[in-house]
Amino acid sequence: MFKKILALHTGGTISMAADDSGAVITNEVNPMTQVTSPIEGMEVTSEDIFNLPSPQMTPHHMLALYQRIKEAASHFDGIVITHGTDTLEETAYFLDTMELPDISVVITGAMRSSNELGSDGVYNFLTALRVAADPKARDKGVLVVMNDEIHAAKYVTKTHTTNVGTFQTPTHGPLGLVMKKEILFFKTAEPRVRFDLDKIEGFVPIITTYAGMKTDLLDLLDCSKIDGLIIEAFGAGNIPKETALKLQEFIDAGLPIALVSRCFNGIAEPVYAYEGGGVQLHQAGVFFIKELNAPKARLKLLIALNADLKGQELKEYIEG
Repeated sequence: MFKKILALHTGGTISMAADDSGAVITNEVNPMTQVTSPIEGMEVTSEDIFNLPSPQMTPHHMLALYQRIKEAASHFDGIVITHGTDTLEETAYFLDTMELPDISVVITGAMRSSNELGSDGVYNFLTALRVAADPKARDKGVLVVMNDEIHAAKYVTKTHTTNVGTFQTPTHGPLGLVMKKEILFFKTAEPRVRFDLDKIEGFVPIITTYAGMKTDLLDLLDCSKIDGLIIEAFGAGNIPKETALKLQEFIDAGLPIALVSRCFNGIAEPVYAYEGGGVQLHQAGVFFIKELNAPKARLKLLIALNADLKGQELKEYIEG
């Protein structure tokens, strides 16, 4: 069956080139827009929506992507987004939390720029097109396709600074694989709550715990000027006792605080009952977020606040 795919290009290494000194710079013309799909039965429409290094990507750009997908969905069978890898997982998670139309949405990127030896951009792009055109991809949520693997947006993360196999899913593993002639799925991401936002505002910083931490960083925060706080805690969800005492002031002021673990694998949960331990923090009102890293937890809290979730409804969503 003939498939129509919309490719939305946002910039990033996949669209860049190395200069004579080896420094990677932005191209005026995105080379991905010049790629003609050799895949039989597919028509690809390319659109440059941004041309940004991904460290410059913001939730406002992510919301614009969501709105463009909604506008275009009725004309296409699937969407492929090319994106820089530094914040790719955040954009993927944001979109996966939105009320997307019932078509496949796939995000890909590259670790090597378009003119580097062994460039992976064109291959990843064509692979993403194949996945987006596959009917089995429609009910899997937003997918990240890199290096012949298919990952769920909720769990995937960048694990290496330069390796082409950088995107991995700790604990769960990938949802599927891209084979030479077929797309193989062997898992399905669980359903999630979705929102139809028309704005994304607010300031939710991330504070990472470290050995010997006191309250210096938290003392710099004006509780009246932030909308929430993410704590990246030790182990199963523990922080220094001095930090816990300071957080209590924020909690008493009504600030929503959510906690994740610094650990690469596993889930934060209230286990330890000493001062600063997870049991004390949870009893004080700190939300424990399951299976998200700090950047995605920040987006989850930000999205919830923009959806006007409060009280028990906010707690159930954040901890769900």
